[in-house]
Amino acid sequence: MCGIVGALNRREDASIDETLVRRMLAAVRHRGPDEFGVYTYRGDGCTLGLGNARLSIIDLGGGQQPIGNEDGTRWIVFNGEIYNYLELREELQAQGHRFATNSDTEVLLHLYEQYGPDCLNRLNGQFAFAVWDQRTEDLFLARDRVGIRPLYYTQRAGTLVFASEIKAILAHPQVSVEFDPVALDQIFTHWSPLSPRTAFRGVQTLPPGHWLLAKPSGDVHVKRYWQLTFPDAGSEPVRNVEEAAGQFRELLVDATRFRLRADVPVGAYLSGGLDSSTITALIHHYTGNRLETFSIAFTDAAFDESDFQRQMARHLGTRHHLITCSHADIGRVFPEMIWHTETPIMRASPAPLYLLSELVRKHRFKVVLTGEGADEFLAGYNIFKEGKVRRFWARQPQSTGRPALLQKLYPYVGDLPGGNSAYWQKFFGQRLSDTSSPTYSHDVRWRNARRTQRLFSESLRRAVETARREAACCDGPATEEQIELALPEGFSRWSPLARAQYLEATIFLSEYLLSSQGDRVGMAHSVEGRFPFLDHRVIEFCSLMAPRLKLCGLNEKHLLKKAVQDLLPEVVWRRPKRPYRAPIHASFFCDGRPLPWVAEVLRPDALEAAGCFNPRAVAMLTKKIQRFGTLSETDDMALAGVLSTQIVHQRFVADYRAAAPLNDCDNVKTVARNQSGPGASVGAQSLESGSRT
Repeated sequence: MCGIVGALNRREDASIDETLVRRMLAAVRHRGPDEFGVYTYRGDGCTLGLGNARLSIIDLGGGQQPIGNEDGTRWIVFNGEIYNYLELREELQAQGHRFATNSDTEVLLHLYEQYGPDCLNRLNGQFAFAVWDQRTEDLFLARDRVGIRPLYYTQRAGTLVFASEIKAILAHPQVSVEFDPVALDQIFTHWSPLSPRTAFRGVQTLPPGHWLLAKPSGDVHVKRYWQLTFPDAGSEPVRNVEEAAGQFRELLVDATRFRLRADVPVGAYLSGGLDSSTITALIHHYTGNRLETFSIAFTDAAFDESDFQRQMARHLGTRHHLITCSHADIGRVFPEMIWHTETPIMRASPAPLYLLSELVRKHRFKVVLTGEGADEFLAGYNIFKEGKVRRFWARQPQSTGRPALLQKLYPYVGDLPGGNSAYWQKFFGQRLSDTSSPTYSHDVRWRNARRTQRLFSESLRRAVETARREAACCDGPATEEQIELALPEGFSRWSPLARAQYLEATIFLSEYLLSSQGDRVGMAHSVEGRFPFLDHRVIEFCSLMAPRLKLCGLNEKHLLKKAVQDLLPEVVWRRPKRPYRAPIHASFFCDGRPLPWVAEVLRPDALEAAGCFNPRAVAMLTKKIQRFGTLSETDDMALAGVLSTQIVHQRFVADYRAAAPLNDCDNVKTVARNQSGPGASVGAQSLESGSRT
């Protein structure tokens, strides 16, 4: 696992030197503090710099990047893991490829040499990488199927700049940023920008399952290579639950074994829920690994699951480590956590995970397995049940009994009182009969989240409307309609559950959960997360399954429970799904008083300087806390969104401060090539600490 950076300039009047690459690497040194590598190239028509900050996990002594091929004409920087690299290496050796290291990085480079972009379909892994071809002066970028590892890029004045994190792109002197108003509109609706947008105008994410090719002509092509898909409703393979559960367990065991491949110790997160408990149980029963587990406890009992975590740790006999998170802890680390997420967020949930990864690193672990992905692909979230109940209710809209089923789904949400059935009917009954809407499953969530936009300033509202009109003229609508236009062919023929799963996996999972709540808070402390449920074979198996095998009545993850119930305590596999959450307003206000940094970013002049929010509307929100000591779920989201947006503006838009370039004391190794043009002869590859030919 690593951080990668790079810049490619096609203009003759500009150059890219090693100091620039070292400055970009300094911005992501937390992703890979073990070693740093730089490659520079100057040809007749371009200059290039590539850099890598390495977190050494496989081939600790020999996997230094950038890595070149046998004759030094292709070079790679890589962030991630290729789990089937041993099998691919044997295949490539049989085809005549020679290897200088035992790393998966070099396997990936030779695989690209052999198959070009089609190599991506042969990979089992999580990755973002760049390959430079000196002979053709092509730059190839790619990202894994579901977006586990990040990759951002921008084009400025003839230069393509890319990196694992946006802060490294901002270290380039040609790049500065401003908020993208449409992205803010999307965040305060969908909880994240819609790919390829980011919070910043002109900075894009390479979407999951896509590659990018930058040609010598200056053209940049982006193409999809993998698509999440489902069969037409009613055409799913006919399987009974016992047969399917056996096949699923076998596949998940193999996915877990793959993700234990490492030359360093591997731990696991243990939340106390079904998903992480399943992964730890599979490690315990099917491998020889001596397992250490890590969990978060909360001092606030409404969020705490530590009893279940301890029961599972005792059941498996793991060496268990626990961090107890208070309101004050969340408030303290929130600004630094936002520095790592680089985007406004509507939750405080990443903050405890930031502290958990810090605990993992203190115990000298670099790798943890977690349970992410099970809820999306096995229908674990309440949003899937909610859609099913609403469709059931829509058949008899006048029923009072059918909407009562919804009251059981959200007992923890303060602004949806379970005893007020009239309120529930009004809240969930809007557009109840619009079951043909492609986004029917998510309309309630998005409509509720959009209520937070009442805090927007007039200038932001106008900017959003202007951008929408421009998009309507050029590319089509930019909100729900944009989602509909981007939906895959055949989407309307899928089952309602499949449609809901697609929206959840391609928006919430890839753009929020795996980013702000995954990669960014883990890599902040140089900790790599691995996700057996996100093995593409597991995803594709689950996607083929009939809805009843995933959501049986209102019993979520039916297939998973059947597959692993013999490995887990009954109290774990039978317990209802409890979503991971963290306290929001109580973390930022103590006895009605804002924390000092909160008071600072919410000052009227600070709000006006950022230009995103109406100071009077924000003041009314804070008065609610001071007067009542509590907020509704929607107001909590609004508070988190305002605070995080203000921090992002302060640290990235108004006053971004690039780190000093890395120096040789930081263990930087440089590969420098000077070439007169494409196809020129190439000499030995020189490394400061030795040579490889």
